[in-house]
Formats: sequence, structure tokens, C-alpha cells
Amino acid sequence: MTPSLTAFDAHRRIASGPLPAVALVVKAAADRGAAGPVLVFDDRTGRQVEIDTRGTPQEVLDRLAPAAEPPAEDDAPADTGPRGRGRPKLGVVAREVTLLPRHWDWLNAQRGGASVALRQLVDAARRDNAGRDAARQAQEAAYQFMLAIAGNLPGYEEATRALFAADAEGFKGCIAGWPQDVREHALRLAFPV
Repeated sequence: MTPSLTAFDAHRRIASGPLPAVALVVKAAADRGAAGPVLVFDDRTGRQVEIDTRGTPQEVLDRLAPAAEPPAEDDAPADTGPRGRGRPKLGVVAREVTLLPRHWDWLNAQRGGASVALRQLVDAARRDNAGRDAARQAQEAAYQFMLAIAGNLPGYEEATRALFAADAEGFKGCIAGWPQDVREHALRLAFPV
């Protein structure tokens, strides 16, 4: 999934979309002397993203390329160490889990053993809590965005409380006086359709 970003010049949205397109708009805004600080946000997390706008537009894009492209499998370093347990080619990663003896006893008594039981429990929890997890992630993304761009706007504290109370109408009321682009982006992050 291609990350989507949104850029603001002070409180005015100037771009939304994939990193290369947003980077070029940010570069142009910086070159013409943007009115306010130009801030770029990851739409998934609400966190700020730094873009180095030095040089030509092509140089800006060239600096993005290594970060945007995952290394090819042929470029992966050769595995020279001893092979561990698990199935690394399938993406299985070994990590330490600390449990009480009664938990280990229960896990080991399950069909397939502890690893299979843990994977099934995690999959069930992810499935059962998908809506709650999505709402929590949306709240966190909106909070990160608001903290960076709206922390000193009127009603910020009240808006934050309404956000974490999942009070959409209260949230809308608290941010009603904010600049339109900031208000719309905060709403889109906090309460995605």
C-alpha cells in the first residue's frame, strides 16, 4: 500500500497524495517562500514526515527513492550465521514470550503446541477487535496531527478530550473555529468513513 501524505503551508493544505508528488509540491512551496512552516503528515499515523527540499526537483526525488523502494531479494545480505528455529522464509520470527507456568501448561496442551495456539489466539483477537483497533489508530493519528499543527488553536484541549471520548459531534463543535483545511483533515483522520 502506497503511503498517503498531506502537506500544509501554515494552516492551508497544499498537497495530498503519494510521497513523490507531495515532495515536489513542498519543494515548490519552499522555493517560492512559503507563508508559514511547511509541514507534511503521514495520513495513516498523523505523524510528521521530513522532506529534504535542497537542490533541484530531481535531486529531491532521487533522495526519496532509497526510502520508497524496499531492497530486492537479490540485494539481501547472505545468511552466514547458523540457522535458527522457525520458518524465516515464511516470515516467522522467533521472539521471547514470558508467561506464568499455568499459561505455558495450557498452551502446550493445545493441539499443535504453544506456537500454533498463540498464532490462533492473536488472529482471533485481531479479527474480534478490528473495529476497536481501527478507531484507536484513527484517534492516535488525529491526535498526532493536531498536536503538531493545532496545539495552540482555540479549543484544542476540549477537542482532544472529545476525540478520545469518541464524541464526534463534540469534536466537530470544538474545532468549528479552526482554519478549514486543518478542521477537515483532523475530522478525516479522527472519524474516517
